[in-house]
Amino acid sequence: MPKIKTNRGAAKRFKTTGSGKIVRGRAFANHILTKKSTKRKRTLRKSTLVNSANLKHIRKLIPYG
Repeated sequence: MPKIKTNRGAAKRFKTTGSGKIVRGRAFANHILTKKSTKRKRTLRKSTLVNSANLKHIRKLIPYG
């Protein structure tokens, strides 16, 4: 069996933690920031875990990540 190719777009967006969980950055933090509250923008800076519904699909995209 040949090796599986990593999806390079996904590799740049997702990282795997030491315990095997997948971390992602948050969306909606790039522009039109004036109408968003300071608290909301501060929360958007932090990373979060990938939802369990999407986990299986993301693991296929980054098999060695």
